[in-house]
Amino acid sequence: MGENKKIYIVDDDRNICEIISLYLEKEGFATVRIGDGVTALNKIKEELPLLIILDLMLPGIDGMTLCKEVRKFTDVPIIMLTAKGDTFDKVLGLEIGADDYIVKPFDGKELVARVKAVLRRYEHEENDGDSVTYPDLSISLSEYKVKYKGENVDLTPKELELFYFLCTHPNKVFTRDQLLENVWGYEYMGDSRTVDVHIKRLREKIGDGPNWKLTTVWGVGYKFEVK
Repeated sequence: MGENKKIYIVDDDRNICEIISLYLEKEGFATVRIGDGVTALNKIKEELPLLIILDLMLPGIDGMTLCKEVRKFTDVPIIMLTAKGDTFDKVLGLEIGADDYIVKPFDGKELVARVKAVLRRYEHEENDGDSVTYPDLSISLSEYKVKYKGENVDLTPKELELFYFLCTHPNKVFTRDQLLENVWGYEYMGDSRTVDVHIKRLREKIGDGPNWKLTTVWGVGYKFEVK
């Protein structure tokens, strides 16, 4: 699940935070407990977590409002936490960007299962033939669009095609010649430095993600590394 294993638990009930932390830390996650919406929003802007567990009722900014604010700049997974009897429109919650919800009191194993299920959906590339997604990143070949952290990234057609090709073959190393053949075509008569230039531009425009990056394999070529 990458280097970043932090899960933010946003709830003003310290006991609930502690219980959730214990369950998640047993599974190898790191947890950060946050007691109010304003602090949570600032923390999320400062450092994106792997996932957010977000209570509906919060001091400062309520959970629904916070979810909407977070969705303006990232698609990091969010699981809403609601108390039994809370007025919570589950459909609306999912419509504003929550990935799942769980009702208190909850079973610890169920919570862990929900977290893992959301992360599986989120982390693994979803390739439907012309698009691929990773945390904070989506690429559509049919629309020639790349979004990173919710913002469109301005790439040239060949930059996008190269990036898409590498992203659809995670952790596989390609030589420069292989990339020239697959992205530029057999008829391309340029030299391998063309690939180096395009990789450099991609790194400048996109950088590294939460659990992925463009990696140079010295003496061989390049790969889209997913941890």
